[in-house]
Order: sequence, then C-alpha cells, then structure tokens
Amino acid sequence: INKDSISESTVSSLKDIPWYFLKNLFKINAECRSCFQLQATEEQNEENTFLELDRLTSDENDNKVNVLDLIVALFLCADSFLQQELALRMSMCQFSVPLLLPQSNNSQCCLMIWALSSIVKEWCPHSLSESKGFVEKILLQANIPLFSFIRLKNCSLSKSQMLNHVLSRGQQNHNIFIHRDMEGGAIKREISNGLVEITWYLPSGKENIDVFPEPVAFANLRGDISQSLAQFHFLVQVSTSIFVFLDKVEEKEQDILNSLRDLGGKLFLVFNHMEDKDTQDILSVKKTIERLGLPPKRVIIKKKGLNGVEFAKKLSAIAKTSLENISVTADTKTMQEKAVELGLMVDECRNEKQRMAAEEIIKEIAQQSIPEYKKTQIPLQGENWKKISKLEKELCRPGKGEEDYISRLQEEEKKIKTEQAKCTLSKGIQCFIDNISTSKNEKRDFFLTWLKLKLDTHSREKLSDLRNQFKEKCKTKDVKLIKKLDQALMESSLGIEHYMREIGLIFEFMPKNTSHLPRIAAEMVMEGYPLELLDGDASNIPEKWVSAVLNEVHNKVGKSSRLLVLTVLGVQSSGKSTLLNTMFGVQFPVSSGRCTRGVYMIFLKVKKDFRSELNYDFIVLIDTEGLKSPQMAQLEDSYEHDNQLATFVIGLSDIVIINIAMENVTEMKDILQIAVHAFLRMTHIGKKSVCHFVHQNVAGVSAHSKCMTERKHLLEQLNEMTQIASEMEKQPTNKLFTDVLDYDMEKNNWNIPGLWHGTPPMAPVNTGYSEAVADFKKNLLETIKNNNSSEPTQIPDFLEWIRSLWRTVKYENFIFSFRNTLVAQAYDNLCKAFNDWDWEFRKEINSCQNKIEMEILNTDSDSQVQSWSKQVSEKKKELSNKIQTEQMKMTDQLYEYYKRTDKRVNLIEKYKVQFLNSIKGLANEIEQAVTTKLDSVLELKKGRKKAEEIQTKHRDLIEDNVMRLLNDCKMSNLSDVQLTEEFEKMWSETTANVSGLEERDIAGCVLTQLRKHFSNRNFSQELQSVDLNKQGREQFKIKKEYADSYFSKFMVAINLNKSLQTFTDSVLESCTHFLRDTVDTNEDYNDSFTKDLLENIDKLLQQNKKDYRLNPKYELDLKLHICGIASREFLKMHQKFLSNLSPQIQLEKYKPGYLQDFVDLYKNRDDCQRKANDYMQLCIKPAVEDFINRSLGIAIVDEILMSHHSAEYSSRSFFQYNIQKELLLKDDFDSFRKYIKMYETFVKQWIYQHIKQQIEQNKTLSKLKSRKLKIIFDKIAEGIETVSKTPGGVPLPDDKESTKELIKNLRNFLVKDISIPVEAEKFIFFKIQSTSHPFINSLNMALENLTTQMQEEYQKAEGFTETLRKLTVKPQDELFKRVFGCGHQCPFCETPCEAGGKDHKLHSAAIHRPRGLSGYHNVYHKKLKNSPCTTAVQSNSTFRNGDTQWKFHPYKEYTTYYPNWHIPPDSTIEASDYWKYVLVRYNAQFAEQYGVEPAAVPDAWKGISQEQALKGLKDAFNIK
Repeated sequence: INKDSISESTVSSLKDIPWYFLKNLFKINAECRSCFQLQATEEQNEENTFLELDRLTSDENDNKVNVLDLIVALFLCADSFLQQELALRMSMCQFSVPLLLPQSNNSQCCLMIWALSSIVKEWCPHSLSESKGFVEKILLQANIPLFSFIRLKNCSLSKSQMLNHVLSRGQQNHNIFIHRDMEGGAIKREISNGLVEITWYLPSGKENIDVFPEPVAFANLRGDISQSLAQFHFLVQVSTSIFVFLDKVEEKEQDILNSLRDLGGKLFLVFNHMEDKDTQDILSVKKTIERLGLPPKRVIIKKKGLNGVEFAKKLSAIAKTSLENISVTADTKTMQEKAVELGLMVDECRNEKQRMAAEEIIKEIAQQSIPEYKKTQIPLQGENWKKISKLEKELCRPGKGEEDYISRLQEEEKKIKTEQAKCTLSKGIQCFIDNISTSKNEKRDFFLTWLKLKLDTHSREKLSDLRNQFKEKCKTKDVKLIKKLDQALMESSLGIEHYMREIGLIFEFMPKNTSHLPRIAAEMVMEGYPLELLDGDASNIPEKWVSAVLNEVHNKVGKSSRLLVLTVLGVQSSGKSTLLNTMFGVQFPVSSGRCTRGVYMIFLKVKKDFRSELNYDFIVLIDTEGLKSPQMAQLEDSYEHDNQLATFVIGLSDIVIINIAMENVTEMKDILQIAVHAFLRMTHIGKKSVCHFVHQNVAGVSAHSKCMTERKHLLEQLNEMTQIASEMEKQPTNKLFTDVLDYDMEKNNWNIPGLWHGTPPMAPVNTGYSEAVADFKKNLLETIKNNNSSEPTQIPDFLEWIRSLWRTVKYENFIFSFRNTLVAQAYDNLCKAFNDWDWEFRKEINSCQNKIEMEILNTDSDSQVQSWSKQVSEKKKELSNKIQTEQMKMTDQLYEYYKRTDKRVNLIEKYKVQFLNSIKGLANEIEQAVTTKLDSVLELKKGRKKAEEIQTKHRDLIEDNVMRLLNDCKMSNLSDVQLTEEFEKMWSETTANVSGLEERDIAGCVLTQLRKHFSNRNFSQELQSVDLNKQGREQFKIKKEYADSYFSKFMVAINLNKSLQTFTDSVLESCTHFLRDTVDTNEDYNDSFTKDLLENIDKLLQQNKKDYRLNPKYELDLKLHICGIASREFLKMHQKFLSNLSPQIQLEKYKPGYLQDFVDLYKNRDDCQRKANDYMQLCIKPAVEDFINRSLGIAIVDEILMSHHSAEYSSRSFFQYNIQKELLLKDDFDSFRKYIKMYETFVKQWIYQHIKQQIEQNKTLSKLKSRKLKIIFDKIAEGIETVSKTPGGVPLPDDKESTKELIKNLRNFLVKDISIPVEAEKFIFFKIQSTSHPFINSLNMALENLTTQMQEEYQKAEGFTETLRKLTVKPQDELFKRVFGCGHQCPFCETPCEAGGKDHKLHSAAIHRPRGLSGYHNVYHKKLKNSPCTTAVQSNSTFRNGDTQWKFHPYKEYTTYYPNWHIPPDSTIEASDYWKYVLVRYNAQFAEQYGVEPAAVPDAWKGISQEQALKGLKDAFNIK
C-alpha cells in the first residue's frame, strides 16, 4: 500500500507506461492496454498545421510503444512468480497470454508452461450440459485441441482480428488478441515478433451461445514464419490444425512449407482474394496447394464483399468440422517434450529440484485416499484436534455446572493433548518443513507453488464427484446425508493450508525442537502468504501458534506493527474473495462451492513513505467462509456457527464490508441480522467498527439515485434488527443502527456492477467492476488517512483481541461473558486517572475548607452568634461554588481523556456516563461532608465562646487581683519565694469558683436519633422506656424468636443459628471499628455520628438479608445493643472535648505567665523577650500544631501515592490483587475469614497497617512534619516582616501601643492559615511594657527558638497511632475512599465490587470465589458449595435465599434478583485457581466456622500449588 493507492497518476514518460499497465492489470481493468503513448500536452496540441504535416512525413515513434512489445518486455523483466500473476490476470481479462516468449538477445524462445500453470478455468462441454456438470482444470494440463494461426510475409488479412471475430461470436466483440486496428496495434513492433500467444475457447453449455461444443485452444504467431522458424516447427508438432494466412508465397516460404512432413493433414490456407491481386501472387498460392496436395476444402478464400464477421463464421464452421477427427491435442507433457526436441527453453526447468520435492509428496498421496493420507501424514489436525475443540466449548458451557464435571472435562482434554504430544513427524510433513525451512525465499516460493498446483490438481479430481453428489443430495434435504457428505468433502480437501495447519499444531502440542517454525511462518506472512487464523474444519484457533507467528512478525518490524484490520462478510459465493483480490491484488482462493473454510488473513505492508500519513504499518485483510450457505443452513448448528464467525471477525476488524450480491435486499435479512448482532456486541465492549455495504451486480448511471429508496428501506430494516438484537442480547432496546456503529447511508453504500461483461467462461471482467472497486478502495484509504481518532492496534494488542474474542464467542451469551485484557487495561487506566482527579478534587476542597475554617474560628468572639451563622452560610455558598468549579474541571478532564488517542478510550466509551455520574456523586458527597464540617466548626466556635466568656470573666478578675497584690507588695521588700507564695494564695482564691461547661445528655441524643430512625416502623412503644445505659453491656445472643414463624423450623435443620451468630458478631465488630474511628478525634459529639452508625448497620443487614429470613425484632434488639455501646463511647468523646475547652484548665496554662508578670512588675524588669517567648509558646505553637494536624493527613496520602507503593492504590482491581497476594503469602486462616466476612473492617485495618509500616520504615513522619513546619514558619516570619511596617512601608512607631497593634495585625495576616487562641493573645497584652522595635527583634529570636524546639520534638519519634489520632484528615480514610468504591459485594460469594467510581450501573469483580467460602452450602447434605458463582451462572443449577422467598431460581437468570451485578465467566480456567487453592487449604476451618461439612473438592484442585494460585491471581487481574 503506497501513495499511488489513492492517486491516479498520469503517464508523463515512457517509463510510466509499464507501471500504468501493471497497476490497471492488477485491478483487473480490461482497459489496461489502452496506454501505448505519452499524452500530448496542450502546447503540443496547439502547434500549427504545417508542423503536423511535417511530422506525418517523419517516422517518429519515440513516445509510442507497441502493446505487444510492452507485454513481452514485462514478461522478460518479471520473475517467475510475477509472470504467473501477469498471465492469470490477463486471462481473467480475456487477453491472450504468451505461450512462446522471444528472448531479448534474439536467442531461442522459451515455452511458458510455468507462467501459465496457474490459469484454472471452469467450463461446461455440451456433453455435460444436460446434467449441468462442469469441468475445472488447469488449462495447460487439459487435453484440448490447438488451432495455430500463422501468416506468411505477404498477408493483408489480420489473423488476430479474425480470431477475435471467431472467439467472440454469440457475445459482444472483445479484443482477445491485439490487432492493427486497435489503439497502438499499428505501431511498429520492436521485440515481439516471434511471440506465440495462446487463448482458449471454453463453452458455457448453452448451444445458442457457444461457438464450439468443446474447449479449443488458439495459438497466434506474431510476425511471419520465415523469421520464427523454431516457433513454427513447434506449432506444427503440437497443433491439431494450422491456419496459414497469406496473399502470396515466396520461394523461401515454399521451401519451409515443403520441408515439413505430414503438414497437409493439419494445414488450412486462408487466402484473401482482392480484385487488384497480381496474377503471379495467385499462381504462387496455387503452386503451393499442388505441392502440398491440399484438397479444396482446406483452402479458405475470403472473397470480395465478404465482411469480417461473415468470414469468421465460415472459419468457425471449418474449424468445428475439423474437430470431428482429432489426431493431436495439446497438453503440458506433449508441449514440453516437443520443445526440448526442438531445443527451445522451458521455464519449468529452472526450478526442477522444487518440482521433484513437491512430486515426492504427491506420489505418497496418490498411493492412498486423501482421508487416509491425512490420518497418517498430518494426524494432529484429525479427530483429536476436533475433540479438543468440542471440549473447550463444553468447558465454556458447563450445563451440569458442577466443578467435578468441569474437572473431568479438563482431565479428558489433558489426556488428548498428551496423546497429541506423542505423535511423531511423518515423512510428508518432514519433507514439507525441510523445503520451507530454506534460507532462500525463492526456493521456498517455488516449492510451495509447485505443491499448491499439484495438490489442487489432485484434490480437484477427487472432489469433483463428491461435489456433484453433495449438490444432488441437497435437493433431498436429508440432513444426515448432507452432513455426511459435507464431512467427506472436508476430509477429501488437501491444500497448503493443511500442511501449515499441521505445523502450527506441531508447535502447539510438541514445543520441543520446534521453536524455529514460527520464524518461518512469519517470513511467509511478511511475503504475503495467508495465515490461517481459525481452523474451519475443527472450528478452533491454535492460539500459541498464531501468537508465536505474529509476535515474530512484530519483532521483525522493530516492534512497530500498527494494524488496520479489514474484513469482508457475505453469503457463500457472493464474490467476497474476488472483491479483496481485485482491491488489493492479493490471492485469496476463488472457486465455486464453500471454498474458504474458516478465517484467513493476509498482511499487506504499508510503504515507508505512506506510513506517517496512513498511521499504519500493515493493512490486515481477513477472508472468511461464506455465511448462510444454502446447503449448510439445513444443519442445526449452522446459524450458531455463522453468528460466532461474524462476531469473531467483526470484533477483530476496524472496517467491515458487508458484501451483498443480490439486488433484492430482503433476501439478505438473515445475514444482516447476524451482522447486527455482532456489531451490537462489539458496541457493548467498546469496539466500534466502520461498516460499508457493497451492493454487487448493480449497474446503470442512475443506480445510485434509484437505490435511494432501497437504501432507506435497508436502514429501516437495520434499525428494526438492531432493536430486536438489543432485546435478544438484553440491552436497551431504543438503539438505532447508527448508534451501534459508524454508518452513513450516503457514504457507506457502494454500488458495484457485475464482475463479468457477458456470459462466463468467455466473458472478460467488466471494466465498470474494476473501476468501481478501485474507487471504493481509494475512498477507504482516504477515510483511513483522515481518521486518527484512536490509537492503532499493534500486534500484541491484536493477539489479545483474538484470544478474548475467541474465548467469548464460545459462550452462549456473548455480552454476558466478554472479558478482554485491552478493555480491562483501558478501563483500569481510566480508573487510575479518575482516582487521581478525585484526590486532586478532595485536596483542593480540603485546602479551601481549612482556610474557611480558620476564618470562622478567627472571627471576633465579641460578635453575635447570628453573625457567625450568617458567615457560615456565606462560606457554605462559597465552598459550594468552588465544588461546582472543581466538578466542571474534573468533567473537562474526563472529556479530554476521552479525546486521547493513546489510551484506547474507544473501548470504554460506554463507561463515560458512569464516570460522569460518579463525578456528580463525588461533588454531592464532598458538599455534604463540607456542610457537616462547617456546622461542626460553628458548634465548636459556639463552645469556645462559652468557654472564653468564663475565661474572660476570671481573667479580668485575676488581672485585677494581680495588680492589687502588686500594690500591696510594693510596700514590702519580698524575695522571689515570698512573691510566689503570695501569688499562689491569690490564684487559689480567685480560681476557686471557676465554673465548667455544661455536659449534654449524650445517651438522650443517641436515643432521639434511634427513635427518628424507627419513626416509620411502629416501634414507639418498645423505645418509650428504653435506658441506653443498660443496653450493650452483655454479649448479643441469637434467639429463636428472631426468625419468622415459617423460617424458624429450618433454623436447626440448616444450622443457621451458628451462621447467624457469626454474621451478627461481624456486624458488631464492624460497628466497633466504626465507633473507634469516629470518637478517636478531638471533636465534639454530633448527631450525624449516630445517623452514620445506623446507616452502616442498615448497609450490613441489607447485604446479608438474602441469607436469613428475620423478623424486625432482631434488627431492633441489635440496634439497641449497638447504640447502648455507642452512647457510652460518644459520652467519653464529649467529655474529652469539654475537657479541652475547660476554663479551669485553660487558665492554669496562663498561671506561670501571670506569676512572671507579677514578679517582673514588682522588680521593674524588662519583659520584652519573655513576652515574645510566651507569645510563641501560648499563641503560635498551639496554632502551628493545629496547622500540622490539619495538613499532615493530606501530606501522608500524597507521600503514599507518590512512593513505590502508589500502584497499590492506583485502582480498585490492583488494590484487590495486592491484598489477595499478601493473604496468600501470609497463609493465615483468620485473615482470610475476616477478608471474606468482614471485608470493610479488614480493608481499613489493612490500609492502616500498611501506612504505619511504610511511614515508620522510612521515618517519613518527622520529615513531613519538618516540611510542614518550614512552610508555616516561613509564613509567620513573612507575617512579622510585613506587620512590622505600616501599609506605606514605614516602620511602626516604637511604643507600647504599636506592640499591641503588631500582634493584632499578625493575627489578621495569618487568619487563613492558623487560628491563634484569643485568650492567649489577651494574656500577652496584660501589662506589656515592651515597645514595638525591641519586641519585633525578640519575636524573631523567639520564632527561631520555637522552630528549633519543635524540630527537635518532631525528631523524637512520637507514636504513629498518637499522631494519626490528632489529624483532622485521616490518611487511612482517604485511601479507603480511593480503593473501597461502592462497597457492594457479590450476592453469592461476597467478592467486593471493583467497578470504577461509585455511581456505576453494574457491579463487577475480576475474580469470584467458590461460594462455600462465604458459607453457601447444600441444605440437605450440609456441605459447603465448591463451585464459584462464575461457573454456577453458566450452568443449569439453581439457588434460593431470602431474596427469592426461599424458592429455587436458575443461576443463569440471576439478574432477575440481582440486575446490578455482572458476573462473567472466569477469564481462563486457571483464573479461579487462587480461591480453589484457598478452599482446599482451609476447607475444614471454613466448615467449622459455618457449622457445616467441608466441601467436596475435585482431585484436580488438590494439585494446585501456591505458585499456581498466585499465577491464577495474576492472570485474573492482568498482572504481567
């Protein structure tokens, strides 16, 4: 594929002419011979008449080429394989082809047996017309009479033109042979004299059309015989009859004719009689007739007035008569013998060694029947291979559903594969491998071509009778017999593909010493040989082989293998292969009957200069067997087979061509239905192909317009089919066909005329066909070039599509079962990106929230509470706007992500809405949390105000008493000890009656929330006299009365007492962890905590309601029990909060300062540095510690996410992989039990321990604290520098008032960063003596000291747990939100959902578990269930639980009760090895835990090692 593929280049020089001819010939354009001279320019056309007249007198042919010279030159320049291609395509165009080719050095000519050996034709001799039989043969190998047409030097009649008239009778005249009245035919020949061309007349079986009843060959010698004696002698030897065209006979010519013996029996003289004919000329002809002894009937005279057509009729009649007594026929063997006798070259002799190798194989085949040969020589593709295919399909559809049955199938498959591996290489296959293993590609090509020719010939003979029988029996509609004959046809077919298939299976089953085979096959693929993708006989793919071959190709092209995959689908014999061959010049096999079996692909290289434009390295063409075979449609599995095939190839394709070879679209309904199903399935998995409809046999200039109504009808049908298919596939039924794939009614419909221009086999290819196909190809490539919307698929990704698609089409329900690594990776990448955006969103809002909290807390305490409420409302709006902004930003990020071309976003298009909803859900969640938090801050502010009012009252009193005591003491000379004693006495008296904050009735608050929770449940009487202080003090015991009357009788029978107690204990443990996390802060109790607790209980009960039929009494008692425990924990939380705000405690903090103020005032000492130090210790240090606690949580999360452990939290699926891997290696039953039955609690604890381990291991905590310290201390230093000057930049006045102003301004500067305690600040103001300038210096010094002090404190390892307790943002909670997701668990095995976002429509998980691990067991024999739900939902098994009202329900229809769960089959048989291993390892412990018997596990499971379990885990999560 190059730039010329989309451009029609003009002929501007002589060297362009051959390329023009070749390009058009390979398009099978019958007009390819029309370019014989350079196109005249406009200037040349305008030259004056005199110059033109001058040119007429000259012999100037420099810019012209005789077409015969061109053809001879091309054959001389072409290698042996191109010669075959040229001859084949010329034959399709009904051109004559070279039989004897003159050599360029005027040496002997060459017999072109090899070049013509690929021409295979079908014809119907009149002897078979009644039976409607036909003959199919290589023309050179058929014993066909040969009529040779030659001329003498003097000949006015054009024998070539006359031949065309003879051969075209009954059909439109076609120039098979080039003649002088054609364009370019009269140009002087330079190198083509001596050329012998050949063509064949083949009857169609219709007497009113056919010229001859049997096939006849016609040879035409160019030039007169005197110049080409060798050719003449050869033709005399091999011809049935020779027609010599002449006007007169010269002496030399007379001698030539007389020298040949027995010539008279073959010779016909064709004499053109004209009025002005010289008498001597006529006499020379008579003399020749007499010497040769020719009877009158062998002299054919064209009389004056007889036109060419009438004379051709006369010639035909004579030729037909001569066929009655045939003595000589031409075949390959005869021709070759005669050529050697005469010393002519034979092109076949150049590759004798390869021919003999091919014949050696054929010789062995000939000794037995083809089916017998295949059993002995290529045995791997026999019955065992077909059995493996059936077993693999059965494993995908285990109707019996039990793991024992699946294990038996696996054992049987393993046994057959072992048998396959024991096979040895046969003589035939060894010979084949040896010959294709040559390092010289030409030798391999010769061998393969020879073998193909001989195999095709051999098979053709054997298949002919079978095909006729098959055709006859199809009329009887005997299904068994049709199937038997189809099998016989399949077994009697033998071609190169069977040998290549065997090599693939040798590699598949016998890997030892076969590593070189993929390299050989890869070389063949790159040379354009088809690669069998799907074995049509066994309906299976040798995955290892295909992967190895294509990976070799990938490596050979430097791992740059961008693929565009194009497929043609259509009914059998609708011209699919011909369409591809014409469009791209390839050689997919073309013949009648169900020719292509399975799926083949050809790799077309894109030329280097075109790769950047096209954005692909290869175009991969896929050819498939025809759909809806009329004969095979009678077989019961035909429709399923066609559905699977269409789904598979459409799933692999970027462009799909639906080939419609019928003018009535309604006849195509079945195939369109199949295609629509396939397209719908691909849309579901994110693959959206481009579809083109090709309507063949539609001609006429108005066809496009006239077909508009039909196209609209087609679209209506497609829309209807899409809705039907959607319903069948259980998808939304409001889809149109254009929703399913890229389709434009105008641009994606192509009308292509019929292939043949007339009645085959003598009809040439229709020029309109080749032009329409070329136009279609050009449009396709232009569209490809202009469409770079998605990242091209490389070979490794293509292989993944092959694996996942093939595995999935083997399931009955495609959409239900599809899983693909590429889709999974694309989805995982989106989840990772989404998690990063989520975290950035949360961080940004957290940062804004912190600033707003600081503003609220720093609001003047003297203002009214109403103003605070108003401020909080305004800040809520501000944050709400910020959240909306961030939501829009995140939405834009999602849209931008979907515009990328490097993340395969087309595969995950269907998830876009899900993630958009998750963004909205995230914004709502954050807004709700922010609102709750700001309300909590307002309550804190109110609480502080109450405490500050009490402090202010007593502080004022303390300060008055300090001044009074100072005045009293001034009268005396007291020592420091005496002063301290006096101060202590005064302090005790003053603070003796400091009141505390009022304690709330927390138990009452919790009970109020509980009553609201049950307000609609008719529990008011039970809750009326409840005392929560008495609740939850003893262990919660399960009572029989908790089960309803119907269910209670089963309690003992199915041993649910113990199971329910275990579940209840897990609920209690989960709530205990919830309470611990909630109360482990410095916040006050809030009613939202009780609401969250009750919601958490509801969630846990809801997830397990299916397992138990319990009455409301159980729920009430359980919630009372938990709320009793919670009320006491919340009371402790409230008391701790009040303690932190206690005026008594706060005043005690200032006691040393007041004492020091008292002493300094008494002794008139400078308090500047001390006040600065006090300011730092009492005002700045608590604020900085609060800053650290507010920001450190975010920093820890960032640290984790940027470390080498970041991948563990990148997505939910990878998080699950890491947890399960760690569980496997830890090998602890209790950990597995908690993971399965207490998932949320376990995950939180796991994350906490993981963070702790990493932080402590790397001493990260002190580093992060130091980093945060630097940030805030730099800000404080900047603040001191700023506020030490007026707004104009002038230093503050050096007085006491300026010192107070400095402190107030510093507070305002830091208002959004830290919250400085107001009371502490007022304490600093008490009797401050220092002026501003020295105080500023002292502040800077105190700041340095505080920095050093806090750095040293943080270097001393404070406990991780204690640090985390203080943080407002808990890193474990943030990481939990990131990986926990929606929290839903599989209704059968309790596997957690791993779908991205929280607002997804479907829950899913990469790997499910044996149901017994979560307690599922058989009611009757009390054994744990061993099969995973992924197997169960494919089986005919049933289940029952509370959701089904304890009625049995089919697993296959689980979506009736669980429509939000998607449970596909395991990606591989080994994927569930992990949990199989766990069940085997802890079978007894799980059984004891649930009070039942251990599961009956298949023996195969017991052989699974820990390493295999880990590998299965990696496979399930796509970990490389």
